[in-house]
Amino acid sequence: MTTNQRGFGALLALCSAVLFGISTPIAKRLLDSLPPFTLAGLFYLGAALLLLPTVLRQAKLQSDKPRPNHGPLGLPTDPKNAAYLAGAILFGGVLGPLALLFGLRLALASSVSMLLNLETVATAILGVLLFREHLGRWTIIANLGVLAAGVMLSVEGGTPGLIGGLLVALAAISWGFDNHFTALIDGIRPAESTFWKGLVAGSVNLTIGLSTTEELVFSAPVWLGALAVGALSYGASITLYITSAQKLGAVRAQMIFAAAPIFGVLGSVFWLGEPFTLIQGCAAILIAGSIAALFFDKHGHTHKHEANRHTHEHTHNDGHHEHFHGGQSAGFRHVHEHVHEPQHHKHEHWPDLHHRHNHNS
Repeated sequence: MTTNQRGFGALLALCSAVLFGISTPIAKRLLDSLPPFTLAGLFYLGAALLLLPTVLRQAKLQSDKPRPNHGPLGLPTDPKNAAYLAGAILFGGVLGPLALLFGLRLALASSVSMLLNLETVATAILGVLLFREHLGRWTIIANLGVLAAGVMLSVEGGTPGLIGGLLVALAAISWGFDNHFTALIDGIRPAESTFWKGLVAGSVNLTIGLSTTEELVFSAPVWLGALAVGALSYGASITLYITSAQKLGAVRAQMIFAAAPIFGVLGSVFWLGEPFTLIQGCAAILIAGSIAALFFDKHGHTHKHEANRHTHEHTHNDGHHEHFHGGQSAGFRHVHEHVHEPQHHKHEHWPDLHHRHNHNS
């Protein structure tokens, strides 16, 4: 992966962070009118609605070249990718947002915004234990810094803050699983995986919300507002994050995404009128330093690529995609099914789709 490609992946993660970060203070206000299940359902259905035209357009372009192991609208039918997508839907679309919204009812939106950086720690721990990601010294230091900031913020709010913090931690673990599942999905475009996550998870949560709420008042501005927030802060944000995670690996993409609380805190203080405390300020400095530490990490060694056939966005100047099209520049970004021949080489890399190998030897 070239430096430009890493920079592009980092930019996508940062844009994703901006869109998601502003959703926390808005969700805090929407919870005054909607219960968590209903709000979570509307958020994810809004994401699905935003991406539906893109998914339909992609399906139309591919109609003359059906993709193997794919059903309607890019739905994977092979067991491996179908399981990854199901895991992303369960953890990222159902459990994660519910835990966040229940926690948000108990704690300050500004504190919740910063507590969401616990997702970084969860992603890193799960990456090492279950998903064959490698963490260097600086990445470990960065995660310890984020964890310390999370403890500071949870303790500050007393018992409600502690319970809210535990719920946000549960959301972080759920989204940690989601991050790895989405980074591993192969052959389905980011917009397609986000669409299915939004459609299925949104329908499940909304159905539960409607069936368990005795007196739910329908307000068109509130419901449309929730759908709009979901479209941008979940639909667009998740799609950008998935693309970034496939380029950088889930842990590195998540560390950049950790900038999201900055925008959540700004919205909480200037829009909701919440106080900004000394502990929050110290935690913010610790989180910022932790994110900066990530970029000191370098990782490179001799490794082997097995023969592989898959589909994802790529260019031809990254040392791993040397097939020929004709009439295209090496840096042209495009998507199609392609074959990798076995390869053995050494270079600096991060755990993207092509670099999830063991480091035991």
